[in-house]
Amino acid sequence: MADDIDAPAKGSGAWGQAVAAVALVAALGVGLWTLGEASSSNGDLPPAKCSGGEPEKTPGKAGKVSRRVSGAQLCEALNRPDLAELLGTPGETAKTAGGSGGSVRFAGGKEVFAPSARVEFGTYTVTLSATYDRFPVAGSAALLGGTARQRTVLGRPAVVYSDRTISISFRLDGSDTDSGPGVPTRALAVALDAKDGGGSFQVVLWRDDGVVPDDAALLRVAETVLPTVPGWTADR
Repeated sequence: MADDIDAPAKGSGAWGQAVAAVALVAALGVGLWTLGEASSSNGDLPPAKCSGGEPEKTPGKAGKVSRRVSGAQLCEALNRPDLAELLGTPGETAKTAGGSGGSVRFAGGKEVFAPSARVEFGTYTVTLSATYDRFPVAGSAALLGGTARQRTVLGRPAVVYSDRTISISFRLDGSDTDSGPGVPTRALAVALDAKDGGGSFQVVLWRDDGVVPDDAALLRVAETVLPTVPGWTADR
């Protein structure tokens, strides 16, 4: 039995690669959890509840409480009752929802904390992730290709850009793994704070039918969900 999952692919340029590489690893973790849950689901089940969000240890200085959000917290913020309505598909029910934490270590040994959440409907899949790096969002559009547009969202520097998922196919016994281009995505990165001191939240949408996602839906989700993420208004 073979199965397929989709995860955000790498963006263009150093900033895009740093953001997308972190989001990809985190989304894959959520995607693999989702696959296991989906195998026992059917259309009669109630809306999916967040799972896969065990308490996470976040990198930080000794003796200080981390203000970094966890994958479980991102999932609770994203998996809201009106999410399908925000996406423009009222009446749809979330099939799967999960959160994932952890970190990614780049060349040179730098470790970047990378929590992520993913909610899947029949039409849309939505991911919400956070990247705790030193890259500002302002000016990043030039690194993300011709479709990227700089803007301000919720009073913070942001950028909207296009990408594609990576389609990963594999058998449940781990054999016959294959990957290739997936479906188009629309992504929004918003600075972690108004001063744009580094790091961002990312909201990514893609559709199961391969149609380019609606930017209005992307912005509705971001503008509604992000202010509910723990620590959104905290000084960082």
